[in-house]
Amino acid sequence: MKLGLGSYAYRWSIGINDQFPTKPLDAFDLLDRAEALGLEVVQYADNMPLDRYSEADHHRLYEVAQVKGLTLELGTQCFDAEEVDRYLKIGQRLHSKIMRVALDEADGHISVSELAELLRPRIDKARAAGMKIAIENHFNYPSARMIELLDKVNDDHLGVCLDVANSICANEWPEETIAMLAPYTINLHLKDYEITPDKNGVGFRIHGVLLGQGRAPIDWTLDMLKHCPADMSVILEHWLMIDDEGLDVAVAKEQPWIEQTVLAAKDYVKGR
Repeated sequence: MKLGLGSYAYRWSIGINDQFPTKPLDAFDLLDRAEALGLEVVQYADNMPLDRYSEADHHRLYEVAQVKGLTLELGTQCFDAEEVDRYLKIGQRLHSKIMRVALDEADGHISVSELAELLRPRIDKARAAGMKIAIENHFNYPSARMIELLDKVNDDHLGVCLDVANSICANEWPEETIAMLAPYTINLHLKDYEITPDKNGVGFRIHGVLLGQGRAPIDWTLDMLKHCPADMSVILEHWLMIDDEGLDVAVAKEQPWIEQTVLAAKDYVKGR
């Protein structure tokens, strides 16, 4: 398995919504970070939208990545046919093998048959470019519906970007999600989480922790993916939450978090 850096590992250092640091990281900075961490892949997600970069920038990203020994992947949020087409072109410039598309609540209002028909010509384009489309199980798109879509399309260039924790929001326990989606998985998002009771006894919260220090069934997940290609990318993320201390503190915490996550991940995938 090839360990990679997901752009959401630097959520706060890049900036998101109304939270932006004084000097946000850019797409080229992520290449430097991944190289320093000893990783092999960088996956740009929707928090680092590559369609805001020029065609020349795309070619330069690939050239810099080549020098650093990095493979590039990219992705979008929610299914939009025009955006997927744009990103397939960008993926060709980056020589990407994986384009991740996260389906969410809005996509759930599109029928499986309609979504399958929208996907088919994009999969053909991906195949021609030597790329596969990996649908991520996101917060509000049920895994059973994803399987229905995958079976409907029935194409070996469409698979799952499996996130080990996202589908808790879709009322699925991770072991349930992983067991359902493992046979379709071509890309993995790895993170860890904990469930902490409220101090006043009013429910609980799910929050991120360092890899290996929470409830994510990591070894079991990797065992469930033994059938996947040996060079499948395992993209590292985390759910470091911003708290009352503010953005600057969250930014300062991100680098130590990802460094410790990488160390743990290298132990988990050793020999796999």
